[in-house]
Amino acid sequence: MRFAHFFSTAGLLVGTTFFALSLTPSLIPREGVVQGVISGCSFAAGYGVGVFLAWLWRFMELPAVHGRPRNILRWVASIFCILLALGFLWQAATWQNTVRGLMGLEDAPGVRPLTIALVSALVFLVLLSIARLFRHLFYFLSGKLERRAPRRLSMLLGLLAAVALFWAGFNDVILTAALKRVDRIYQQLDTRIAPDMAEPTDPMIPGSAASLVRWQDMGHQGRRYLVLGPKAKDIAEVTGSAKDPIRVYVGLNAAETPAARAELALKELKRVGGFERPYLILITPTGTGWVDPGAINSIEYLLGGDVASVAAQYSYLPSPIALMTEDAYGRETAQALFQAVYGHWSALPRETRPKLFLFGLSLGALNSDRSFDFYDIINDPFHGALWAGPPFRSDTWREVTKDRDAGSPAWLPLFRDGAVVRFGNHFGGYETGSAPWGNFRLAYLQHGSDPIVFFEPEAAYRKPAWMAKPRAPDVSPDLQWYPIVTMLQLAMDMHAGIAPMGFGHSYAPADYVHAWHQLVAPPGWDEAKLKLLNEKLLKWNPR
Repeated sequence: MRFAHFFSTAGLLVGTTFFALSLTPSLIPREGVVQGVISGCSFAAGYGVGVFLAWLWRFMELPAVHGRPRNILRWVASIFCILLALGFLWQAATWQNTVRGLMGLEDAPGVRPLTIALVSALVFLVLLSIARLFRHLFYFLSGKLERRAPRRLSMLLGLLAAVALFWAGFNDVILTAALKRVDRIYQQLDTRIAPDMAEPTDPMIPGSAASLVRWQDMGHQGRRYLVLGPKAKDIAEVTGSAKDPIRVYVGLNAAETPAARAELALKELKRVGGFERPYLILITPTGTGWVDPGAINSIEYLLGGDVASVAAQYSYLPSPIALMTEDAYGRETAQALFQAVYGHWSALPRETRPKLFLFGLSLGALNSDRSFDFYDIINDPFHGALWAGPPFRSDTWREVTKDRDAGSPAWLPLFRDGAVVRFGNHFGGYETGSAPWGNFRLAYLQHGSDPIVFFEPEAAYRKPAWMAKPRAPDVSPDLQWYPIVTMLQLAMDMHAGIAPMGFGHSYAPADYVHAWHQLVAPPGWDEAKLKLLNEKLLKWNPR
């Protein structure tokens, strides 16, 4: 029974329960290693809860079991934990396949129980070691302080000191070193110019010799955005006739400040005739500077190429890291670009200026939402916005979802009969508003299975509204809410979940075609032409 003495019986009971519940489905299918990390973190969280409950029991001086009955209880608890873990591990593959089936995927060969068990044990032991190191540091510091201060005060000061030292070690050493390493990697990727992306020779394309923006300053994603878009001949295969779309992109290295990059983008947009097109799309990219080709290609096809778009890079890091390290900078860049473009656009004659729409995906949607204040545009509003996969922190999205019309689900809300804001996905939604969609339109594109949208820290202690029935068609009916565990599942879904195109946080060209078609309402499109367009975009934009 040395093993039982080394671990808390209450901790093992609650920890194993959390481990077992973590094997149940969440929003995204999970592989063995990813599942092992989730289950290990859940085991550690449950173990901590169990240890705390045992301490609370002793602190309240409630009756305790000793001697032989205590040993028997430990054996019974150990057997129960083993049986519980084995039973849920046996069922894990079936649960994962229910999620895969909803997303059109074939059944996985199996969620490997041994892989999950080993990874979970490793993660749990690492977290337990860190927790015990913290406890030893706390006892050491409080013991030193107890010589000069009352016991309770020394414990409080020791706790604060231990937290400060741990945070300093994690933030200033581990996290800083990791971020510097990641920053170097993505900076090198951003500056690399692919051999098949030569500098444009057409003077009307940004990055050419005649451009105000140098090709080498575009950034990797900016160069891809400018080069890989459809031309008039591609669009004409679907529409019959077309123009070359206008695209403008200003990279992070093009100017020192967001305001300077925004002004440069405006000048370049004017130089290439962007304001002379009937439609103008103001794009806020993701953290890496990426513009989803499915999003911009689809609107260019729908409008026969007679459209201009403009974007400015604010980071080259993945969106989760950019949100953590450059949140204010992303917002500042989006605001600067909006103010520059909107300021010039609003000064143009209403009869001849283009229709102005905003677009953003993921972190781009969040920063696009933050780029303007409704009170600043109320006298002369732009025409609308399409925000895809808006992160759960998006203020407008949160307010609208919270104040949705009674009876509408949280995963596809109806807000004030759809007069201004509408939600949709590949299952529909934009057509459900009973009120006419006005001249100012906000459209949200969101999958019910997107954890970036539907994660919430509050899931640790309350059931999310989107889990109520009826659920989104792409959310497993076996998904249940469990305190703490569900929050950990959703958190891992955000960062390590992989969903096929059209589900989760992976938005398909067909999703964008449907959203833009409803938002912009371009004439001349019937179901047959839309189907042809979707087929064309799938071939054009393979994932």
